[in-house]
Amino acid sequence: MRLLRKILLLLGACLNMSCRYQSNALDIPLEVLARVNMEQLPTITEHSPASLIAFPFEESFPMKCEATGNPGTEFRWTKNGQDFDPYQDPRLKTLDDSGTFIIPNNGNLTEFQGNYRCFASNKLGTAMSEEIEFIVPTIPKFPKEIIDPIEVMEGQSVILECNPPKGIPPLQIYWMTISLQHIEQDERVSLGLNGNLYFSNAIETDSRRDYCCFAAFPRIRTIVQKTAMSVVVKSNKLMKDSDSGSGRGYANSLLERKPSLLTPTGKESHTYLVKGEDLHLECIAEGFPTPKVEWVKIGFHELPERAVVESHGKLLTIEMVNEEDEGKYMCRAKNPLGEVVHYFHVTVEEPPEFEIEPQSQLVTIGADVVIKCVVKANPQPSVVWRVNGRLLNEVPTSNRKVLKDGTISIHNAKPENSAVYQCEATNRHGTILANANIMIMNIQPLILTENNLQYMAVEGKGVVMHCKVFSSPTSSITWSKTDSANSVEGERFSVHKNGSLEIHNVMKEDMGEYSCFAQNTEGKVAIAATLEVKDPTRIVDPPHDLRVLARTTIQFSCQAEFDPSIGDDFEILWEKDGMALNASENARYILDDGVLEIINVSFGDQGFYACVARTPVDQDMAVAQLSVVDVPDPPEDVILSEHNGRSVKLQWIPGDDHNSSITEFVIEFEESQHEPGSWKEMMRVPGNHHFALLNLHGHVDYRFRVSATNEVGRGRPSQATERYKTPASAPDKNPENIKIEGHLPHEMDINWEPLSPIEHNGPGLEYKVSYRRQGTGEDWMEHMVKRHSFVVKNTPTFVIYEIKIQAKNHAGWGPEPEIITAYSGEDFFFWSCPPDVISVPTAAPEGIAVEVMNNTMVKVRWDHVHKDKLNGHLGGYRISFWRLRSLLYSKKTHGDKHTLTFSGERNHAVVTGLKPFSEYSLIVMAFNSRGNGPGSHPVSFKTPEGVPGQVSAFSVTNIQKHKVTLTWSPPVDANGLIIGYILQYQLINDTEELGSLTTLNISADSSKLHLQDLEALSKYKFYLRCCTRVGCGPAASEKRTTVPEATSTDVASFNITVLNISTSVSHNFANISWIPGTEQTESELYVAFMNNREGNWKISDALNSSKTFHIIEGLEPGTEYTVRLMTKSWVDNSSIFEDVIRTSAKGLASIHGGISNQGWFIGLMCAIALLTLIVLIACFVNRNKGGKYSVKEKEDLHPDLESQGINDDTFCEYSDNDEKPLKSSQHSLNGDLKGGDSGDSMVDYGDEDAHFNEDGSFIGEYSGRKERVSMEIKGNNQSTA
Repeated sequence: MRLLRKILLLLGACLNMSCRYQSNALDIPLEVLARVNMEQLPTITEHSPASLIAFPFEESFPMKCEATGNPGTEFRWTKNGQDFDPYQDPRLKTLDDSGTFIIPNNGNLTEFQGNYRCFASNKLGTAMSEEIEFIVPTIPKFPKEIIDPIEVMEGQSVILECNPPKGIPPLQIYWMTISLQHIEQDERVSLGLNGNLYFSNAIETDSRRDYCCFAAFPRIRTIVQKTAMSVVVKSNKLMKDSDSGSGRGYANSLLERKPSLLTPTGKESHTYLVKGEDLHLECIAEGFPTPKVEWVKIGFHELPERAVVESHGKLLTIEMVNEEDEGKYMCRAKNPLGEVVHYFHVTVEEPPEFEIEPQSQLVTIGADVVIKCVVKANPQPSVVWRVNGRLLNEVPTSNRKVLKDGTISIHNAKPENSAVYQCEATNRHGTILANANIMIMNIQPLILTENNLQYMAVEGKGVVMHCKVFSSPTSSITWSKTDSANSVEGERFSVHKNGSLEIHNVMKEDMGEYSCFAQNTEGKVAIAATLEVKDPTRIVDPPHDLRVLARTTIQFSCQAEFDPSIGDDFEILWEKDGMALNASENARYILDDGVLEIINVSFGDQGFYACVARTPVDQDMAVAQLSVVDVPDPPEDVILSEHNGRSVKLQWIPGDDHNSSITEFVIEFEESQHEPGSWKEMMRVPGNHHFALLNLHGHVDYRFRVSATNEVGRGRPSQATERYKTPASAPDKNPENIKIEGHLPHEMDINWEPLSPIEHNGPGLEYKVSYRRQGTGEDWMEHMVKRHSFVVKNTPTFVIYEIKIQAKNHAGWGPEPEIITAYSGEDFFFWSCPPDVISVPTAAPEGIAVEVMNNTMVKVRWDHVHKDKLNGHLGGYRISFWRLRSLLYSKKTHGDKHTLTFSGERNHAVVTGLKPFSEYSLIVMAFNSRGNGPGSHPVSFKTPEGVPGQVSAFSVTNIQKHKVTLTWSPPVDANGLIIGYILQYQLINDTEELGSLTTLNISADSSKLHLQDLEALSKYKFYLRCCTRVGCGPAASEKRTTVPEATSTDVASFNITVLNISTSVSHNFANISWIPGTEQTESELYVAFMNNREGNWKISDALNSSKTFHIIEGLEPGTEYTVRLMTKSWVDNSSIFEDVIRTSAKGLASIHGGISNQGWFIGLMCAIALLTLIVLIACFVNRNKGGKYSVKEKEDLHPDLESQGINDDTFCEYSDNDEKPLKSSQHSLNGDLKGGDSGDSMVDYGDEDAHFNEDGSFIGEYSGRKERVSMEIKGNNQSTA
């Protein structure tokens, strides 16, 4: 074991750099040696390590020793302090010009075992290496032996000794059986540091015959096995089975005992370690019950932080010990019967280490030389000085002495004092050696830096110009600029010890040629250098931080400025997290001209991207961060806990949020009974919560999952939990959204929203419907139903009832329901024609007033209809309005009717979407659930003038060299009196750059303008606006380019002559006619026409020019069109003829002229009039009788509550106002409601409604043209009925 420890200490010292070679050669630059043949002391450059192990599997073992020197070096070796010549042994292989020799592995290496040292010499001196130990290990073996079985009583301790053979460390011990099964270790069974197997107390199961110790030596690849050992544990069964109590007590007294230490022995021990080694302290105790081990460091409350207790508390380990780990440690083994302690005195020592290492020196002749060697170690080392490999006292000299602190001093050094000095320090943990080359000589300055070098610097930065000098004695170095006789000086200039000139904050004026001078006692030399100053490189458009979505494509851009004189030597590079990017290595990275594009960004692309703008002189850098975000990963470990009937706790671990904080978690559930496989959202919790308490419905088999949401979106859901079924319970709630309807006078329909299947909370769901008249003190009438509706019959008409509905299942009743109130059925009035017609409000609103807010909006006010006239609940009010005429024309025409609905009890509303400069009429009516009441007296009002719309059919034709023709039509919506047009035009180029604007005023009656004095071959843009007294409308615009000379736009150039072109127009067709010229040859013409409202051109098939007319069919009555006659089949600005036409309105006059004069028609009208008179008489007779008719069943009555209760097309109608006139209809025979309609009656305008809520906001559409309305309340004009 002592030899093993010696080997461990030796290897540990080498591994901890305590046994190492210190080479400190005199640093003479190679440039000097290349120029001057300078003598050099020998220096050992390479040698074998301090310990060289001859492993049996290696072929050979080189003993290395290499050195330099001038003149060349000679080598010699010593072995165990005696001269050894490898050249004399033919078994060794030597190398030319080298001190290295090789020991072959011929199986007989023992005689080469020993300590070697190499010496390298020339005429100037000798260098030496440290000792190299050549170790020839033997193959470790366990001795052959016969081991008697070990017999112990149950409860006694057992020690199985391993005693491993010596070998090359590290050593690893294993205890196994013959079948290579490891012996399990625990608090009772332990493997000691010495390899022994300890049993604190034996039990019967420890008995076996194949305990084997295996010793492994990894470095020599060897495992050896000790002879198997047998352990027999005898039982105390006889004593345990004794019937007497005293026998049982005697057995226990044998088994139970206080602890004692199996290892280490004694009360205390000392442990010595080398700094950096691992400390292992072990205490293994025997006893019964099995002792437990505790550790303390004396004087401290707790163990050091780096201390680790292992092996069930029996081993204390501290890695890489240092001085702080020294001290006194104690282990305490105890059980209920007592305790035992052991003290460890731990000392941390150190191998030798240089504090001041001797340095090689080049010294001037006559100077004093001081060579220092200061070593620290524990224990204190011995220090020995040598010169050229020999002890100092063997080489005496008069001018050298050793000082008390071990320093060597040489006074008035001479060339013959040049030598290699060795300082060697040794203690029991290792040896260190250092060589110091001392050269005594004088050398003329030699500038090693190349002459006439050119330096480039950046303005505002620094530059260093070199002047490396080798000389002895040391030279003085100065710098000067060529245009100045003096040395450079100032705060911005610094000359360093190595001769380099550094200029700080370089300026343009620093450019020029510089000289470096080196001078000592042996001479003076100089070199020149040139400095150029460049503009700095600067990034002007740096990349910006990006936060992007995964799987997208991003770009970083980077632009820089640099000195123009640099030319092509500028480049932009990209780095990611300090590593250069190469597009060829990753196809997703595209680098192009300062742009970095990353395709299909992933989370691996996150990081800091640096743009590096680089020139040979300087560089600039800008950094941007790329953050990649995505939806969160699914939560993990989703589990249910705290099950409590209908309550359970759901908890989870959030997944990766992918750089976007989780804002909330969505919890979903799926149940297997009603909608299996369908996941529904249950609740949401904030993103910083990782659990939720779930209140569940009864009688449901649940499972749950969780998904996370961040600013990007919602991530995938987690895995579903296991199923959890809740017990049945009474309903938690009663039905909601209860609706009470009274369709019939003596019935009341009760409907409600049923509980969803999951809300049943158990089987057997029913509803208890309870009702009674309010304020009568009646008992509740109760009915149990399974459906979600109930009809109460024989109710009084339109009285208030109290109703409540309660849910029930087999588990019990739901909560006490809320009481709601509602009316029973409203009254009905019946007439003989038609039967079963329902009552509506019987009075019209009065006090109608209209206040004009602006040219498209009015505010309407009215007085409420008295509640006695409503005949039920008031639904609200409806306003019907229609346009009578444009104020541009005197003739009134009945426009489309529009109806707006305003719910609730209100007396005003805003009507929007009106046309400016128009006359309107409106009425107001009330409505209930049965329909509209009578309308009020019509009120007329006028809207003020407005801005006109855009002109129609604006075109530029007949384009020539200096002129064009502009044609247009008035706007469809003039919105007032047109007072004129404004034309503006300007030159533009291909880049849409605009020239100066020219403005012309045009009279109101014009529709064409010949514009002259334009520039040839120039592009113009024309703007035309129509104006009223209020202002000008939006501009219509066209772009055209004038031609160099008269082109095909001139009629003559078409080679087609047509004369007397004219148009005639009907209500649905137009005829364009012409006369061919006398010299006309046959060619093709085309007719194009456009509806000026729609703006789409239609073109005819090709027409032969010899034909004299073309009819355009399918036109709309009363519509404006633009017509062109052209020589080509597409529409541009060239045409032979252009005109604007308007078709006539299809009115009653034409119809009367065609139909009303026919005899059959007159007879038919008379028959209809007679039949109408007979029916009306029958209705009045029936009314006077006052009869009522039975009502149809409820299922046949489904009135449209939003429509008028009485059809407008019926011939007889009930009115509860006898003075209300009967409705009469005047329909034009072609079906249009135009001039024949009455402007004073609204009975034709009550079918279709738009709806507004109580504050007047829009909730519907117009029934007529379906125009959107916007709400504005402005103005002060007012009309009153």
